[in-house]
Amino acid sequence: MAAAALRHCWRGLSQNSGNGAVSTVRSKILEGVRQKSTIQYILRPDHPKLAYRRVKGKSPGVVFLPGYGSNMSGQKAEALEEFCRSLGHAYLRFDYSGHGASEGVFSEGTIGTWKRDVLFMLDELAEGPQILVGSSMGGWLMLLAAIARPEKTKALVGISTAADHFVTAFKTLPIEVRKECEDKGVWTIPTRSNEEGMYTVSMDFLREAENHCILQSPIPITCPVRLIHGLKDEDVPWHISMQVAERVLSPDVDIILRRHGQHRMAEKDDIKLIVYTIDDLIDKLTTMV
Repeated sequence: MAAAALRHCWRGLSQNSGNGAVSTVRSKILEGVRQKSTIQYILRPDHPKLAYRRVKGKSPGVVFLPGYGSNMSGQKAEALEEFCRSLGHAYLRFDYSGHGASEGVFSEGTIGTWKRDVLFMLDELAEGPQILVGSSMGGWLMLLAAIARPEKTKALVGISTAADHFVTAFKTLPIEVRKECEDKGVWTIPTRSNEEGMYTVSMDFLREAENHCILQSPIPITCPVRLIHGLKDEDVPWHISMQVAERVLSPDVDIILRRHGQHRMAEKDDIKLIVYTIDDLIDKLTTMV
């Protein structure tokens, strides 16, 4: 299925990018970003200011939402900027409060806090229709934003989508382990996705996150949805993407499972697939107009 998706998306990229632009886009994405947008900050009354990078361009724009503890300077985020810049489409990436270059204390953040960040950036900086691209926890926030801002959200691309994951994963632990975590007030989660080799999540964070769980009922999202997940993801099981696909109301949902894909989905072939998937959606949306 992934191979078929790559062929289809490559045809879309070839149609949209004439005069040798295809090979240019490919080489720039694989070699790394050669030109970066300037980091900027946006002020908010009574809330931490947020750092962002933006490329102005045509619609639909693309908004990248990073994962838990990650930031807007990762390989996927930068590759997407180069791609959008090369095709003249608008692009926005930013750091949630407590992340990266933004103000705020990471340990004080919650799913609700970061959802508020996403909605603020969509309202203030994202002009016109958008394709939201969410990685891991960013995939959860992507879904919450699409529910809250359906008029602005025209398509979704989830990468290792972690909808409800903190809550559901904790509830699957043996009762004695959960009791120990509750007594300590924190849950330590092993991971290969950061230098520390673990995430530390407070019980208050988990309790607040329960207010934003969406997989127990139909998800009122009707735009095109693409879900990419690696079968070797040790942090977020791929079946979560399957659950999302089953719950969303959209009639246009595709799942792409990469046999050797891991959680970060940051290998060259992973990034190419993400780019091709977004390009195919851009082609679809502009054709519909």
